[in-house]
Amino acid sequence: MARRWLVTGCSSGLGAALAEAVAAAGDTLLATARKPATLDDLAAAHPDRVTVAALDIRDPGQCAEAVRIAEERLGGIDVLVNNAATGLLGAVEEVSDEELREQLEVLAVAPWRLARLVLPGMRQRRGGHIVNVSSIAGRLSFPGMGAYVAGKHALEGMSQALAAEVEPFGIRVTVLEPGGFSTRYGSSAAEAATRIPAYRGAAVDQTRDGVRGMAHNPDLGRPEDFAALVLRLVAAADGPLRVPVGADAYQYLEAARTRAGTELATAEAFTRGG
Repeated sequence: MARRWLVTGCSSGLGAALAEAVAAAGDTLLATARKPATLDDLAAAHPDRVTVAALDIRDPGQCAEAVRIAEERLGGIDVLVNNAATGLLGAVEEVSDEELREQLEVLAVAPWRLARLVLPGMRQRRGGHIVNVSSIAGRLSFPGMGAYVAGKHALEGMSQALAAEVEPFGIRVTVLEPGGFSTRYGSSAAEAATRIPAYRGAAVDQTRDGVRGMAHNPDLGRPEDFAALVLRLVAAADGPLRVPVGADAYQYLEAARTRAGTELATAEAFTRGG
């Protein structure tokens, strides 16, 4: 049976690949982007399956309108994919309150808002699937990405609570945790307006250089593989809450699990010794 999707951030990268895969699979889709003209080719290639809408996920009115359009034109929403995101590079001391709020608005508040907007329809239909695109940064951290990491950790915490809340209604929640993928993320991540010389040449700059080096790197994951995995997860009868995506994601998270175990053992020894 064909599914009805609402996907955010479809203009490039993972979102563009997913939108194309959804339409090619025969499902219907409301593809959204801040600049909907970027989706003209997608809509022209799949005129019977793709509806396009402007959506800046920071705008509550546009979020509500996108959900209304999907409900009206598609007849409902079976799958919401919260994919749209931005990155911010800067040490904690460099990031202003305003910059932090902007990052959290995009990475945590907007996905929460869209989930809240689609849930009444999903509860009424006794089914649905909310897919939140997080990152390996949702389970570990990198110096120089504190604001981004905070947003992704918040998204994962919300998703875990949401999964338990909506399971009785037949609604699934999946958190995707991509590692490195060949997209524009590396070149589009913003810089904190304040740069403190003391952090230059240290771990903060190493992270910045690593992120910039991701831009269209052919050695990283392919967006098409990400899209294929999302379709498999949605088609499956069940699946895990958190799904790392890409070989490097598993490598990072295995190393993080080892460090966490060591940290826990050290903390336990310290507290018991006190």
